[in-house]
Formats: sequence, C-alpha cells, structure tokens
Amino acid sequence: MSDTSIWSRRPAVRSLPLVAPLRLARPSDMWFKPALSVVAATAVPDLALLALDRLDLVMYTMAGSLCALYGHNLPYARRARAVAGVVVSMVIGLAVSLVAASLTGSTAVLIAVGALLAAGQKTLCDATRIGPPGPVIFTFVTSAALFAPQHLGQVPGHLGLTLAAGAVSWLVAVGPAAVRREGPERRATARALDAAAAYAAAPGHRTRHAAAAAVHAAWQTLLAAGRPTPVRRALERLVVHAEATLAGGALGDSPAAPASVPAPASGVAPASGADPGRLRAWARQTRARGPVPTPPPAPGTSEELFGIDAERAARRTGSRRDARRALLRSLAPGSPLLPIGARALIGCALAGYVSQAVGVGRPYWAIVTAASLYQANVTLSWNRALQRTLGNLLGVLVFAAVLPVSRTGPLALIGFCLFFGFAAEALITRNYWLGSIAVTPMALLVLEFGGTHPAGELIGDRVLDTVIGAAAGMLAAVLVTNRRAAGRLERALAATEQARAHAVYALAAPRPTPAALDAARRRLTGSLVELREADDTAAGEWWQRALPQEQVLAAEQAGHRTLAATATRQGLIAPAQENGAV
Repeated sequence: MSDTSIWSRRPAVRSLPLVAPLRLARPSDMWFKPALSVVAATAVPDLALLALDRLDLVMYTMAGSLCALYGHNLPYARRARAVAGVVVSMVIGLAVSLVAASLTGSTAVLIAVGALLAAGQKTLCDATRIGPPGPVIFTFVTSAALFAPQHLGQVPGHLGLTLAAGAVSWLVAVGPAAVRREGPERRATARALDAAAAYAAAPGHRTRHAAAAAVHAAWQTLLAAGRPTPVRRALERLVVHAEATLAGGALGDSPAAPASVPAPASGVAPASGADPGRLRAWARQTRARGPVPTPPPAPGTSEELFGIDAERAARRTGSRRDARRALLRSLAPGSPLLPIGARALIGCALAGYVSQAVGVGRPYWAIVTAASLYQANVTLSWNRALQRTLGNLLGVLVFAAVLPVSRTGPLALIGFCLFFGFAAEALITRNYWLGSIAVTPMALLVLEFGGTHPAGELIGDRVLDTVIGAAAGMLAAVLVTNRRAAGRLERALAATEQARAHAVYALAAPRPTPAALDAARRRLTGSLVELREADDTAAGEWWQRALPQEQVLAAEQAGHRTLAATATRQGLIAPAQENGAV
C-alpha cells in the first residue's frame, strides 16, 4: 500500500467556530479546592498588611498568594514539590521584572522584557506540564510589575514579601494532607470510575478515550502518591475494575484481534464492575469522606496487585532523572513546544508595541491578553481569544459597577478581591469566558491598593488592551506555523507501535510474570493517551502537512485489542464459555 493511500489530506485552513467555544460545561468536581485555597492564601497577607497600614504592598504579596492555585490535581507528596517550584519560579520572574523596572523607564524595553518572560513562562509551563492555570498567572504578575514604579533598593524587600506569601500558599496547598492524605488519589480514582461508567453506558470512540485517559491519570496519581496504605490498596483495586470495563468493551468493539496476539474467546463478559450504576456508586463513595468501597477482587487477581509495587520502586529510583531528561527533550531544538513559545514572544511583543502606539501608558494588559491565548494549536487559541475577549469586556462592566463601593474603605476593597478570586475559580471550569468576568475586576481592583486611578482611564485602557492583545495574539498564532505538531504525532504513533509490540512479546511468553504484563499494559495505555492528544493537537493546527489519520485509527484499534488481550491473560476480564470451552 502506498503512502498516499493511508495519509489523509486536510485543507490548510479550516473554518473557526463561533458558538461552540462559548458553551458552558459542567463544573469541575474539585473547583472549590483552588477557590478556597486562593482565598485563604490571599486573606492572610492582605489582613496583615492592613494591620500594618501598608496595603500599597499588596501587589507583591498577591504574587505569592496566587501560587496557591497550582497543584490541586497532584498527590500531596508531589504537590509539595510542585508548589515549592512554582513559588521559586514566581520569585525569579518577579525579580527580573522589578530589576528591569528599576533600571529603565523605557516602555519599549519593558515590553521586550515582558514578551521574553511570557514566552519563557509559556514554554516552561508546557514542558513541565504543571497544569492549570498554567503560565497566565506568571505573565500577569511579571508584566504588571514591569510597569510599577520601582527603585533597586526596594527589590529585596518586595521579593521577601512575595516569598513570605508564597510560603503561606505552600502551607495552604499541602495542609489538607494532615486531614485527608489520600484526597487527590480518591478524586482521581473517582474520575476513572465515572469515565468507565460513561463508557460502559455508551461505548464509543470519545468515551473510550476519555476512560483510557482517566484510568491512566489515576494510575499515575497512585504511583506518585508514595508508599502504599490500606486506602491506596483499595483505590488500586477500584482502578483495576475501571480498567477491566475499558478492556472488556474494547474486546466487544473490535472485530478481531491481531494475529500475533493470543485470541480470547468470542464472547467476553466484562468484569463485575462493568455495570455503570455500580461504578458510579463506587465513585460517589470514593469522593465522600467515608471509607473507600471495597470491591471484590477482579477475576483472577490477588489481593496484592501485580506489578504495582515493582513499578513504584522503579519510579522512586528513576523518576526524577527521567523527568529531567523529558524536560530537556521538550526544550531541545525540534521540540513542538518551541513554535508555541515563538508565537507567545511575537504576539506579546506586537500587542505591547501596538498598545503603546495608540497611547496606553502601561500596556501590560495587552501583553497578558496575548499570552493567555496560546493553546496547543490555532483552533484552540481562537477559542480562547473569543472567550477572553467576551469575558474581559463583561468583566469591565462588573468593575465599573463595584468600583464606587470598593472605594468606601480598605475592608471593602479586600472583600471584593477575595470574592472575585473565589468566583473566578468557581466559574472558570464552566467556561473560560465566565471565569474572566470575575478575573478582570479583581485584576483592576488590585491597582486600587496602590492608590485611586480615574475610572474612565482604567476602563478605557483595559478595553483597548483587550482588543489589541486578542487581535495581535491571533495574528501571531496564524502566521507562526507549527509543522512540528505532525512530527510529534508521528513519534507518538511510533511509540504506540513499540509499546504494543512490547505487550505482544509479553503475551507470547509461556509464563509471563504479572509484573511484566502489568507494566506492558500501563505503558501501552499511556502511549495511546499520548497518541490521541498528539492527533487532536495536530488536527487543530493550520498550515499542516497531511496527517496519517488511517494509521492513527488502526494503531488505536490494535492497541485497544492488545490491551484487552493483556487484561484477559491477567484475569482482569473473564472469557465467557462457548459450548463448554473457554
């Protein structure tokens, strides 16, 4: 078969949606975690500064307080390291901005520094996969600091305030471990059970991918959580049931297994947890504060889950070294992340200089608006541009309404900032534009701590910067191509084929060890999740060469069949008997 018969042709430019990006989704199952954390981390330093009558320093403590937004999907052991890294990164970025602001008053130079910082922050956040809220918080803080009056001798004290507030954020982020140390693992397991239930109720490509991604994320969370406890053992058994549901459905969906994979019996009964209602009930109990449900062992498995301890031990010895290597690969020449960083650099610089040209004195909001647009591809960046513009414009109206009340006293100003911080996290998981309605007045009210500004000037500059930042950001996203997205897809396709060959080899062994089968299964699951993510990213990129859609589909189908065969060999799913033969 020639290459032209298996590579699909896509138009270079596709239409961009207008309505779909603005639709509301269901809120996240943990929206209240970052919402409450940022309120607690902000209230402590704000009230301390109020007692000292130094609310003019809130901008510097706010930089540390916003670090409490990160890491809520991570188990506490990893969260402690991640939030500490966020605090250190915030201090470094703020130091660069404050030193630059103290050494020069040139707006053109400050815009260049802001664009460089935004591009670096975007690239590093994508490379480390720190997760939401991503680089936008860093860019917001460092860009605002560039245009704040500053003297070089003040910089150490201001950085000390950020570090102190960051320490409060760290305590807020990891403090719940003393009350419910397995909370993140429980939530990740509950998501896997819910996704498996959705797949069991409505089998299909989309629900299968969502279930595979949720199960993979649950395993990653459990493996990173630290030493096993009775609760984590019970969670592992629940994830096995979710995975068995996915594998059982894969066998039922697939017409035939590859010739190299031992063929299961034609009628395969899913594991006992395949009932959607039962899986959802387990998910509800897992999220609750009561004991974790104890399901029956999946067929053929022992109470001591195969391979999990061996993999956990291997991760302890090599995880940090592997993480450093992965980070270096993400930043090396040829990485698909670098064009996104180039978009951020060009778009933020263009937005800042256009804003300066039209008369905005401190164009940091144009830089922040442009930086916030850049997602994995052009289509997603367009969606974010619509959401950001709508949310900011509506948020300016909210700011105009609350400004007179906020000026009645410092407590009113602090209260509004805390309220909008909570509302932003409560709403942003429904849709980004809805959260932006709360973010915009909060960001404008922070300026009031340093002194009152004319309301008309604040509102006019913010509207102008929003429009300029969105337009300049999208222009850079369209003009700076990312043909490396197709290369990432090809590498993910090759990695999936290798992972599947490894699983087939493990299956072909006369007496494969449970640890080998388990490791092969999880490696293949991770590669399939990465393949789907790489394909979705490349499909939404403009000016892209033809993508191997048929190869991707075939690899996904074969991979899921191999996963099902591996699960059958391990006993996670039990072949149904036909005519008395298994």
